[in-house]
Amino acid sequence: MIQITPHMRIFVSVQPVDFRKGIDGLCRISRELFQCDPFSGALLVFCNRQRTALRVLGFDGHGFWMCHKRLSKGRFRWIGKAGSSRAVSLAAFELQMLLWNGDLSRLDVPEPWREISPAGAQGP
Repeated sequence: MIQITPHMRIFVSVQPVDFRKGIDGLCRISRELFQCDPFSGALLVFCNRQRTALRVLGFDGHGFWMCHKRLSKGRFRWIGKAGSSRAVSLAAFELQMLLWNGDLSRLDVPEPWREISPAGAQGP
C-alpha cells in the first residue's frame, strides 16, 4: 500500500499516456517529461486518453509500486488546459482528492496545481 504524505513530491502528466506501457515505459516517460529520476521516491501520476483511469507509479526503495484506478462511471476531470505545460505538481491532499472523487475543481482553492519546469522537477 502506498501512503501519500505531505512531504512527497507528486508530478502529474497533463497529456494522456498509452496504458499499454508498463513500469519501464512509464519510467522512461517520467525521465523525459518530468525530468525526474523515477527512483527518487516521487509519485508519478498518469491518465489514459479517455480519462477513465489513472496510474500512480512510485519507488519505495525496494521496488516499484504501480496503482491503477479505473472509474466504473464518468471520467476524471483532468488537470491543465490546452497549450499548458506538459506536467504539473500536486500537493498530497490534492492527489488524495483526485483519487477519491476524480475532480479537483471541488476544492475550495482556485487552480491548486502548479506547472513545473524541467529545472523545478529536480527538487530536493
